[in-house]
Formats: sequence, structure tokens, C-alpha cells
Amino acid sequence: MSSPAGEDPADFLTRRHELAAVVYEVVTERSGSISAEHGVGTTKRDSVERIKSPVELDLLRAVKRAIDPAGLMNPGKVLAES
Repeated sequence: MSSPAGEDPADFLTRRHELAAVVYEVVTERSGSISAEHGVGTTKRDSVERIKSPVELDLLRAVKRAIDPAGLMNPGKVLAES
């Protein structure tokens, strides 16, 4: 997230979770997605846990286990380690 012109970036960043919640709510209402070509990463990881259904989360975990059974590739970056 980038701060609007004229707003202090540090002040803006202190409100990023509040702002993200508003954006995600609107996106969810419109059946949108919180990630695209840039992926999820650590910034949106906790949002994924709230927004995705249990089935989607289980599928994400299954794919991760299939590709990376030892859990060596970017542990905890997309899904919180369980």
C-alpha cells in the first residue's frame, strides 16, 4: 500500500490493517480475489486465513505438501505454519 499524496507514509502505514479490511470486505462482496500475479506473501497471509473457505485452505495446504513435503520452500509465507 502506498500513502496518498500529501499524507505521511508512517501515519498511513499505522492504518494499513484497517484499510485492508475495508478493501477485502468490498472485494469479497463482489466475489473477487485478494491476490493476482503478485501472489499473497506475508502481507496478506493472515487475510487469506480469514477470507478463504476451509475447503480452499485445505486445498492450498494439500498442494503445498505435494510440492514441498519437507516444508523447506518459504515456510509460513503464504499459509501460517500449522
